[in-house]
Amino acid sequence: MAKSMKLAGLKSVENAHDESVWAATWVPATDTRPALLLTGSLDETVKLWRPDELELVRTNTGHCLGVVSVAAHPSGVIAASASLDSLVRVFDVDTNATIATLEAPPSEVWQMQFDPKGTTLAVAGGGSASIKLWDTATWRLISTLSIPRPEGPKPSDKSSSKKFVLSVAWSPDGRRLACGSMDGTISVFDVARAKFLHHLEGHYMPVRSLVFSPEPDSRKLYSASDDGHVHIYDAEGKALIGAMSGHASWVLSVDVSPDGEAIATGSSDKTVRLWDFKMRAAIQTMSNHTDQVWAVAFRPGGGRLASVSDDKSISLYHCS
Repeated sequence: MAKSMKLAGLKSVENAHDESVWAATWVPATDTRPALLLTGSLDETVKLWRPDELELVRTNTGHCLGVVSVAAHPSGVIAASASLDSLVRVFDVDTNATIATLEAPPSEVWQMQFDPKGTTLAVAGGGSASIKLWDTATWRLISTLSIPRPEGPKPSDKSSSKKFVLSVAWSPDGRRLACGSMDGTISVFDVARAKFLHHLEGHYMPVRSLVFSPEPDSRKLYSASDDGHVHIYDAEGKALIGAMSGHASWVLSVDVSPDGEAIATGSSDKTVRLWDFKMRAAIQTMSNHTDQVWAVAFRPGGGRLASVSDDKSISLYHCS
C-alpha cells in the first residue's frame, strides 16, 4: 500500500497581518524567483511572502475594505486581489504596478480563480447568483454564467439570496467551472458554451471552497461546507462519490495536493486536516492556529502547504 502524505510544521508567523487573514494562494515560480505565498486580510492589505522563512517581500495597499480573495495567474507574473468593496485589483507580482481595476456592484465579488491557461479570470458573483468571466488580455467582462432560478410561480428575493455565490473552481482542462452557493448547492457550467449543466446536491449549508482534482482524475470535485463535511463529486456524472467528516465545525477551505493523492482542509474548529481520499478519512490534524482557519493552499509543484487564520498568523508545512 502506498504511504500516505505527512505534514510537518516548518514556520509560523504570528501577526503576519494586523487583522484576520482571510485568503491565501501561491504565486507560481518564474525564471527569476521561487513560488511566493500571497495573503489577503481584513486589514485591507495583500502581502507576498518568500518561503521557507516566510520573509515578507512586499505589502500591497489600495483596498478600502477587507480582502476576501486572492488569485495568481498560472504564469506567476500577475495576480489579483478582491475586497469587500467589490473591487478587483490586478497587479504585476514583482513590481506591484496596477494592471487593471475591475469594478462590480456591492457584494458581487467573492472568490476568484484564473483558468489553467490564464486567458480568463472567473469571479464568484455573490448576490448576482452568477460567475463573472473577465478576459485577461483586455480586462473586459466577457460572460456572466447565471445559476438558473428555481421554477415556481414567483421566485422570491429570498430564493435568490440563497444562491449567493461564494466559491468558484476551474476544471484542469478549463472546460468546466463549478461554483458553490450559500444554500449548499454546487452549480456546474460548460464554459465554451456559457451553459449551465447541472447542480450537485448534498450540502445544505454554505459551500465556501471548491477544488477539482488534477489530471487524470479531473472529473473529481472536492467541496467544503459549513455543514462540517467534505464531499467528493463526479462533476460530469452528477454523482456524490464520497463524503468525509471529522471537523468539529464549518469547513472553510479545501485544496488538493498537486499529485491528487491528498487533500487539506481548514476549519472554524481551528485545525488544518490532511485527508487520504482512498481511506475517506483524516490522517493528520494540525493545531497550530488559535482561531478559525480561512484558507489552506498547496504549493504548485508540491512539497509545501500553507494555512491562514483569524488569529492573524500564517503557517507553512512541509509535505512528504
